[in-house]
Amino acid sequence: MFFSNMKSTPVLAAFWLAMVAPQTAPAVPLTVKLITLDPGHFHAALVQAVAYPQVDPTVHVYAPAGADLELHLKRIDGYNTRADQPTHWQEDVYSGADFMQRMLDEKKGNLVIISGNNSRKADYILRAIQAGYNVLSDKPMVIVPADLETIKQAFAEAKQRGVLLYDIMTERHETTTILQRELSRMPAVFGSLQTGSAAQPAITKESVHHYCKVVSGKPLQRPPWFFDVTQQGEGIVDVTTHLVDLVQWEAFPEQILTPSDVTVLAARRWTTKVSAAQFEKSTTLKEFPASISHCVNAAGELEVYGNGEFSYTLRGVHAKVSVTWNFEAPEGGGDTHYSIMRGSSANLIIRQGKEQNYKPLLYVENTGSASAADFEKSLQDAIAKLQKLYPGLSIKSSDKAWQVVVPSQFSIGHEAHFAQVTAKYLQYLADEKLPDWEVPNMLTKCHTIVEAYRLSR
Repeated sequence: MFFSNMKSTPVLAAFWLAMVAPQTAPAVPLTVKLITLDPGHFHAALVQAVAYPQVDPTVHVYAPAGADLELHLKRIDGYNTRADQPTHWQEDVYSGADFMQRMLDEKKGNLVIISGNNSRKADYILRAIQAGYNVLSDKPMVIVPADLETIKQAFAEAKQRGVLLYDIMTERHETTTILQRELSRMPAVFGSLQTGSAAQPAITKESVHHYCKVVSGKPLQRPPWFFDVTQQGEGIVDVTTHLVDLVQWEAFPEQILTPSDVTVLAARRWTTKVSAAQFEKSTTLKEFPASISHCVNAAGELEVYGNGEFSYTLRGVHAKVSVTWNFEAPEGGGDTHYSIMRGSSANLIIRQGKEQNYKPLLYVENTGSASAADFEKSLQDAIAKLQKLYPGLSIKSSDKAWQVVVPSQFSIGHEAHFAQVTAKYLQYLADEKLPDWEVPNMLTKCHTIVEAYRLSR
């Protein structure tokens, strides 16, 4: 197998886990030819941060000429030229004005990767599906209500044509989230999921992101349109896609959900202000381009509706999700995630703040009637079962709670999760089907964020 001489580098170790981690299916005998359509977000490149045995190394790129394309190719070149175990992608680029029609007509691949300007994404997805391509799409697939109808049509067309449309839900592969989900399915520890209330939801998920950050070891250069919510999407429909997905995936695992299961109760949005100097630091542009001038306030700052939160019920269970965009993280910090699931016997909490050195850690709080000794025994028994999936897993006492200690080899970081999602999707292609619950739940997720978008106004 091609892993035999693999060196122990973070990226390649992550890919190894992507192939062998228990939540991911093994590689399969399948030839996949990738097409990258109009890449504008760094997630498009992260799909190619590693090689896959069933994927042809020649990737056909169709995009308009410009900075977005140049940055994408530079990132791929970085993977090809790195010192340790470089990839060997060959990018065959077409950058004419008719790039979309050329892609549709030439049929040089069978899987289209879409990660870029979100104002065009729903249309790109539908047209690729209608042409008979499989599509692996970055989030969000919808940013305004009109997109929802387009995506509904895309899923219907995909079913008719026998192709697979799937979105990249990396957070399902974060180990602490997987363990939170697994422990919530163990009544001896968790009891049962509470229904909660608007004041105290049964599930709360909060995410903090930053415009200025480091990706693949280098400062990230954002495209200017990223700061325009009419192109990128507001926070309430962007990052919340992950959070709503996790609520569904954890609270009702592998169950088919429908829009009728959802009631959005309250929603709000607010802006992050970005100065001209900050904008230059993030994009390298010294001035705001005319295309985003409508976002500039009287003080000469960008007003970006990157922040949003909403509360809702899913089959009667109260949930709340929120996303905040700051310009830059504190020294030593990064993007963070907070999550709590409230059970009748325990709370399962993921924290990722300064006290956790900005690494996600899972805590288990005894909130039921069990004595401390009995609860510890139940938790130890549960951890013993989970050790079959994660050898070396353990717990330790931590400030009136138990911390689940995850061995370092299973803490691989957000960027590596793209390989895990892609590996799983490649298995779905080999099987020629998605799990029965995936498509209805993707549509339910899109419905939820669109309803929140509407209510936030």
